[in-house]
Amino acid sequence: MGVTGVTGPQIRVVIADDEPLIRAGIRMILTSDREIDVVAEAANGREAVELARSHDVDVVLLDIQMPEMDGLSALAELRRTVPAARVIILTTFGERENVLRALEHGGAGFLLKDTAPAELIRAVRAAAAGDAYLSPGATRHVVDQLATGRAAARAEEARRRVGVLSERERDVLALLGEGLSNADAGKRIHMSEATVKTYVSRILAKLDCENRVQAALLARDAGL
Repeated sequence: MGVTGVTGPQIRVVIADDEPLIRAGIRMILTSDREIDVVAEAANGREAVELARSHDVDVVLLDIQMPEMDGLSALAELRRTVPAARVIILTTFGERENVLRALEHGGAGFLLKDTAPAELIRAVRAAAAGDAYLSPGATRHVVDQLATGRAAARAEEARRRVGVLSERERDVLALLGEGLSNADAGKRIHMSEATVKTYVSRILAKLDCENRVQAALLARDAGL
């Protein structure tokens, strides 16, 4: 894809946004780089797909919120029908789920519309070169979402493990999660310290925990 000679534009781009003013601004920024050629503009996702098919494009810049076919749907269609074209999602909507959906659908980048002009050019160049590009803001969204996903996975696993305990054992485990000693836990649930100690030993065995700290962390992950 793209012209390999030393003269003339090397990176052919289609811009898709339903706002003409936005398209004009993006065109002005990109064409300030002599190696980028904006070959067509689309007002919706369906037009973007058709233009990418009819023009030998390297990069498609897609807004998310567009009529007829939104950017994420257009991305999926482009990956299916014009797999050589690299797609960058450009939007004012920086929600984490949009970033992840764009990456899962094979997007080469995700930029917010308040991105600096130089960063927009860098992203197009990176995409054309076969690299993925995420703006710093989008990267933070991805990291946060992955961290949330890991926390959710830990919580689900913890609840599964805790499910083997009896109701009374769960009560004792919850007190371990609060950091209470055997004596203090016994006072809270009207049980002797020796009985609590017996419960703790049974809980550690059932949960395959080496010590109280591991059990306490498991209790917190499980939301006890």
